[in-house]
Amino acid sequence: MKKFLFTVIFITFGTCLFSQVELVPPSHPVYDYLKRMQLLNVLDNYNSSVIPVSRQQIAIYLKKISENRSQLTGLDKDILRDYLVEFEFDINKTVNSSYSLFNKLDIPEIFNDKKQKYLYNYIDSNASLFLDINGFLSQRNSTGDSLGTHSISLGEIGIRVRGTLYDAVGYYLRMSNGQVIKGNQGDIDMSIITFPKFSANTKYRYENHNFDTYEGYLRYSTKDEWFSLTAGREALLTGFGYVDKMFLSDNTVPFSYIKLDLKYKALHYYYLYGSIKGDSLGVDISSKNIAAHRLNVDFSNAFRVGFYETIIIPESPFNFTYLNPLSFLRSADYNAGELYGGNKNNAIMGFDMEVHPLKKLAFQATLLIDDLNFSTLFGTGNGAVSTDNRFGYQLGSIWTDAFTVPDLTASLEYTRLDPFVYSHRTNKSQYTNWALPLGHNLSPNSDEIALKLSTYIYNRLNVIFTYQHQRHAGRLILNGDTLIENWGGDINRGDGDIVRNNVFLSGDRVNYDIFTFNFIWQPLRQYFLEFKYQYKLTDMIFASKKYKDAYFFLTARIDF
Repeated sequence: MKKFLFTVIFITFGTCLFSQVELVPPSHPVYDYLKRMQLLNVLDNYNSSVIPVSRQQIAIYLKKISENRSQLTGLDKDILRDYLVEFEFDINKTVNSSYSLFNKLDIPEIFNDKKQKYLYNYIDSNASLFLDINGFLSQRNSTGDSLGTHSISLGEIGIRVRGTLYDAVGYYLRMSNGQVIKGNQGDIDMSIITFPKFSANTKYRYENHNFDTYEGYLRYSTKDEWFSLTAGREALLTGFGYVDKMFLSDNTVPFSYIKLDLKYKALHYYYLYGSIKGDSLGVDISSKNIAAHRLNVDFSNAFRVGFYETIIIPESPFNFTYLNPLSFLRSADYNAGELYGGNKNNAIMGFDMEVHPLKKLAFQATLLIDDLNFSTLFGTGNGAVSTDNRFGYQLGSIWTDAFTVPDLTASLEYTRLDPFVYSHRTNKSQYTNWALPLGHNLSPNSDEIALKLSTYIYNRLNVIFTYQHQRHAGRLILNGDTLIENWGGDINRGDGDIVRNNVFLSGDRVNYDIFTFNFIWQPLRQYFLEFKYQYKLTDMIFASKKYKDAYFFLTARIDF
């Protein structure tokens, strides 16, 4: 009888255990799948403007999709089947469809196409642990007028450990080391131009040509995740952008932060305080911090809005003023007690919304406000307009089963950034991390029309095509270290804005047409072959010159 009661209790409450509160990295393709399910009205509570989310939440979404599988195409069911295996433990608290190499050495199982593979896993009543290995070999070549002819071979190997303790504390650590296998300094420079995140690793360019990367954090979460606290380093995405995001994007490397999340019904609020890398005209800044908060309101599955505010604080290692999770950051900045605090820090705010009026179709609009002064908003004099009012705009649409083609998702997006947006006249508070944009990849004083088409040929082969037409203008004239003229087209150079009007596309005009093809093939579960090709046409209108460049990546990757 006691054994029977124990079994009943275990079955009844077992599904409440092991809520995996660690996060699913923003690069995971499951987010694109969830977006498609939202558009198909299979998911009615998915908000794509704040990523990453926990494995627990992903499991809830996948269970909901599984319950509505009758609405799915055959291909969507195949993709779902793969995710149900990958997230089996998060959904069912079992590992029946997985294989652990260190638990049982069985070489054929390493190539099992139906099981999720780990180096090692451990589960008991209070803890879970999953240990993985990941790495790649990549061949990268370029040709063209600007890039030149180059070839480089790269390799990387790393490990990842994650899990949850006592159903409340999640932990995650991914660390890796990469090395140039073959290539000279010119090839390394090319690889940085074509993959700018390499510039965040000084050893790669200047020392022994290796690159180290890592993410890691601890995360505490209550049941149902109404409160969670994350401390560590992980990529963050914020905004509704379908091709690129205006507020926080993946255009730079992850930074360290502490982040508080609060959720109640239709409301989701987060606050973060973090440390980012900065420099001033090539000289390292001793400290550069970011404080930000975001409020999402889900009025319905058809209408969602968000408010975002952030401030960049250079040369101030720590200030409790910005640690207050409930404040208006611009006002807090002016009341921080620093003599020049209101001028040296860079405050940005913005609003966005997503409308989902019809099945398979959604629209989003974003307004980013870098500086705003109503008294000069419609002025025409020098200084006032350029200094006080700078905006970024974005309008986008996303359509799945586009053009009546099953499983094809099309995104069309227009983005415009006024001169000097994201930059700052001190050249210390620009909205960057490692000189790479925290927001949209577009340069200030530019606009872009972007079209992205994504589809699965079958559940293991994803094909993505992106076309971008960009217009850009700027001019930077120096006399030694003295600035003579700046037309606001460089995110890392914001000085000189006070001497001219904020006239869009003023300066030396350049147009870009960029075509990018991505193929991601998984011939066996957790073994990947990736191909990327990009062709770029640069039309330097001001100089009557045109340049053509192309590069490709061929990468073999393993992740288990």
